[in-house]
Amino acid sequence: MKIYKALLALPAVLSLTGCTFGTSIDNLMAPPKLSVEQEQIFSALTKATGQGIRLKYPKSGKYLSAFIIDDIDGDGGNEAVVFYERNGLGVDEITLRINVLDQDGDKWRSVYDNAAEGSEIEKVIISRLGNNDRINLIVGSSLINRSEKNVTIYNYDPDEGAMKATFGASYSFIDVTDLDGDNNKEFLLLNGSSNGSPAVAKAFQLDAEGKYHEYACELSDTFADFDNLSYGRLPDGKTGLYIDAVSGTGSIQTDIVYMDSDGGLKKVFAPEASHATLRPSGCASYDIDNDGELEIPVQEIAPSYEDVSEGEQIKLTDWKRLGSDNTLEHKYLSYFSIGEGYAFIFPEKWRGKVTVVRDAINDEMVFCTYVDGRITRELLRICCAEDSVSQEDRISNGYMLLHTKGESSYLAYIPQYPDTGDGLSINSGDVAINFRFKE
Repeated sequence: MKIYKALLALPAVLSLTGCTFGTSIDNLMAPPKLSVEQEQIFSALTKATGQGIRLKYPKSGKYLSAFIIDDIDGDGGNEAVVFYERNGLGVDEITLRINVLDQDGDKWRSVYDNAAEGSEIEKVIISRLGNNDRINLIVGSSLINRSEKNVTIYNYDPDEGAMKATFGASYSFIDVTDLDGDNNKEFLLLNGSSNGSPAVAKAFQLDAEGKYHEYACELSDTFADFDNLSYGRLPDGKTGLYIDAVSGTGSIQTDIVYMDSDGGLKKVFAPEASHATLRPSGCASYDIDNDGELEIPVQEIAPSYEDVSEGEQIKLTDWKRLGSDNTLEHKYLSYFSIGEGYAFIFPEKWRGKVTVVRDAINDEMVFCTYVDGRITRELLRICCAEDSVSQEDRISNGYMLLHTKGESSYLAYIPQYPDTGDGLSINSGDVAINFRFKE
């Protein structure tokens, strides 16, 4: 393979339309094989309930097994919580059930069994809340179509052998975190707009007497759903909840909420500031430089693409941070590849003077100087080699290895052109520092 020649003509390009990656548990072909302990629990479960059952697995969160083994009553020993459904029941009968098993020596036995809300388990959280010592089993569930979600918070009382529901509500997104920095956790709940009601964020604190205290904040727009929920340090040191919400157009925009010193839930952005974060669905807020503060990726058209059709445009990503006056500030400009999962941060000297073109023949992104309305020379090429042969071929021709993931390798090549004196050339150290892979 010869060293790739410079690309000085604008080829066909593809627009960048999203920024998050991952695999859903729904994509799994079959439940995982049970461990020895899980087999023992399953045997005790079927002894108590009969053989005609099917295990149910949470769709997201920390717990992705039908067997959740944890200390849910605070006695220092683990219990097992199992979600299952009975086969052969009528359409109108509740099929989803929750069973608690305890250890008796080296044996497991069922100590509680009852119907659960919904038909699917969406998410399970086990946590203390507020300054109350009890351990809460937080279960998000949904109907078969997964369009309606409900959360129930249970408290298991081993003396009574009962799981008591202490809280219930509909939700779009749930989580538990210490949002106000008092070393006690809050239960967070988001609801999208519905039937004229605005989208809302809520935080619940549980006091020592077992009472929930609710703090609510309306969000900036008629958000139908939520794309991503993440936390980052705000300029004043508080923890912010970054809410990447789906707008009515299908794009996403960001609201940021936090808890003030009085315990109230407050919103950072006015609606117009939130609208300024509008971008394609999937471009979630992300800590691109690992400094504890989240950046919001807002897209802009790359130089030289302003007058071409949207489908032929290449977009750059302007990573914006929250400033001390609660306005958005430019932090980094980058090229962000959705398909290959990497970002290359532009050196600040490149801003407005460098554009990106796609070399479709060699499947590479080429970073070129753009002066007086025309592309003048190459500065950098980045590509993804999908096998070891392609990787070795490129390395033997002067490419540097940046990152590997599985069989894929990310490589860069710096063309050797005479210095033109424009100050835009970079070296291998610059490339290594500015390449970021989003895990």
